[in-house]
Amino acid sequence: MRHLLAALFALTVMGSSAAYAVQPDEIMADPAKEARARDLSRELRCMVCQNQSIDDSEAPLARDLRLLVRERIAAGDSNAQVIDFLVARYGEFVLLKPRFEARTLLLWLVPPALLAGGGLALWMYARRRVKVGTKAAAALTSDEEARLAALLSGDAPPGAS
Repeated sequence: MRHLLAALFALTVMGSSAAYAVQPDEIMADPAKEARARDLSRELRCMVCQNQSIDDSEAPLARDLRLLVRERIAAGDSNAQVIDFLVARYGEFVLLKPRFEARTLLLWLVPPALLAGGGLALWMYARRRVKVGTKAAAALTSDEEARLAALLSGDAPPGAS
């Protein structure tokens, strides 16, 4: 029982560590603006951690970016203006989910195309395999069919001693 409680405590601590990334001194007084800042922070990539949002990261650069987002919101920028400002400053890589544009078209279309191509290849392979199986069964001579029937019924095959 003690081991179970210790494991649950460890999971709780590990699972909630990302929740403490935003420091109390970063939180805005207006709850609506803070909610906007948190939503935007979840969409932005930590340049140090790479596949972690700045909302979850404890890196100093992530803290600086969180503060920058809050400054822009306090200055009256819309969400799109904050994102555009950060993209202009750090490039498209700062976005965890890239925009759907002409230059990111391959990024969005290649994975579904590969998935569809793989499904089509599997379907064609299965169809070809069924066709080969029916051709092999149809190619048996009458003697082979008689021996197969005898084997399946448990009788001794004709011509066996």
